[in-house]
Amino acid sequence: MLSGRDPRLIRFLQEELAVSSASIEMAMRREDSGQGPLPMVLWRYGLISLDQLDRVFAWLDTVDATN
Repeated sequence: MLSGRDPRLIRFLQEELAVSSASIEMAMRREDSGQGPLPMVLWRYGLISLDQLDRVFAWLDTVDATN
């Protein structure tokens, strides 16, 4: 699985889900403090919906499958 620091994940979040840079930065700080992987932190704090979380995991599956 990609880390929260992977630029492809950040680009997907910003371009496909319209997550703001500020939201991603806040979630990365929470990820660094051990609160879970970036997509889960975004969802837990209400920054993405459950449907968007599903889209992130589906996207991650396609990226992992091509690596």
